[in-house]
Amino acid sequence: MKRLFELGNQYERESDWKDLALVKFCLCAVGIMIGIQIPTKHKKVVVAGALGVFVVTYIPLMTKLFMIAVRRREDVQ
Repeated sequence: MKRLFELGNQYERESDWKDLALVKFCLCAVGIMIGIQIPTKHKKVVVAGALGVFVVTYIPLMTKLFMIAVRRREDVQ
């Protein structure tokens, strides 16, 4: 497992934002394909779970982006 994480870290170091955007589009497409397969009676639970994961991951990502933007603005001034 350690080697897998090291490989992932190396991939990230050698990637730019375009590569990471492609990874996100790929994961989104897989999520949509999985979502289509969910029976109607279970969709509300799955949507609630997905929304929870989205909120829990989106907040730290946007916080980091905001902090980088503030830091860059301070560097410019």
